[in-house]
Amino acid sequence: MEAMHSTLRFRIATEANIPALVELVNAAYRIETFLEGTRTDAARLGSMMQKGEILLGEDEADTLVGCVYMEPRGHHGYLGMFAVDPARQGLGLARQIIEAAEDRFRQQGCKAVEISVLSLRTELPPIYRRYGYVETGTEPFLNIQALKPGQQCHAIVMTKPL
Repeated sequence: MEAMHSTLRFRIATEANIPALVELVNAAYRIETFLEGTRTDAARLGSMMQKGEILLGEDEADTLVGCVYMEPRGHHGYLGMFAVDPARQGLGLARQIIEAAEDRFRQQGCKAVEISVLSLRTELPPIYRRYGYVETGTEPFLNIQALKPGQQCHAIVMTKPL
């Protein structure tokens, strides 16, 4: 197992990174067996990159190990499609990525950060609480991807002041 304090370098994704991002995100979200198909594709990532940016976390060997979508929304920042390579989860990399995104939002003048967690991912709210996020509401599941038959889901909105 790698050291817990492996330091990541951060940069904004370009179109050239899309194939590696598709692979990383779909591997990280493979756990979401309640959804039909894969989590993302090149077209969706390209569209997201038109609205916001994807922050990449790379290790000392320039290997992509994590990412998060970032979109400024006035005085709030929105984080989405947060992913860490499944082989590297549990090493403290998630916290580094979240903190780097929060720092970037601070530099952009944001006063808070918001995330939406799917209600069927019951393991996630406690993790985000440890990062300082609190539940502030719910919203409908946007159906960017079809739910498997018999599944019901909504989004839990969590916010953290910066």
